Amino acid sequence: MAPTYDIEHLLLTQPSTRTVAGVDEVGRGAWAGPVTVCAVVTDLSEPPAGLTDSKQLSPARRGPLAAELAAWAAGVGYGEATHDEIDTLGMTEALRRAARRALEALPVRPDAVILDGKHDYIGAPWPVRLEVKGDAASVSVAAASVLAKVRRDAHMATLGCDEYGFADNAGYPSPQHQEALARLGPTSHHRLSWSYLDDLPKWRHLKLHRDPLVGEGQASLFG
Repeated sequence: MAPTYDIEHLLLTQPSTRTVAGVDEVGRGAWAGPVTVCAVVTDLSEPPAGLTDSKQLSPARRGPLAAELAAWAAGVGYGEATHDEIDTLGMTEALRRAARRALEALPVRPDAVILDGKHDYIGAPWPVRLEVKGDAASVSVAAASVLAKVRRDAHMATLGCDEYGFADNAGYPSPQHQEALARLGPTSHHRLSWSYLDDLPKWRHLKLHRDPLVGEGQASLFG
């Protein structure tokens, strides 16, 4: 099923809602690089042909579709949280910051947000509608998923680290990535608070540990 505007139309029935943004992230499960969030607002017009959840599209199709989406959308905003922010703040707070940066980068301030998933990592002041598999259901979220994926993949490809295969795996744990980590250790782009280091005896000493008594967004790190 192609995504529709059903959720957007439902939210727009509220008198205080005139603009709705779809939001999605990419990079949450990667071992290296930032987490990237995209926010998209539309004029409710017909989207480019073939729009769907980015995971259902081949890389060859995602790139051209992202270019079409960027030209078609009424507004696009991007936000990122670096690997250092993820290590220092935790993923929930990193996602919150990236999402707020994306929303604040839009040319208009949305009155409501459709967020892919079942956890609201954005919070006030935006009213957030959570939608599991929203990237398959909502046009604006589907557009955000494609644009976020293409932007982050392109960024990861610029980092070099050819032995780790970032241009192909975007920092996710492919066999090539795991082999290079075991042999060469983490790069300056890796998330050093993540548990993959527990399985690498040679490099385990590099792991950063978050104080368990400190909550998300207030982390202190120690060796």
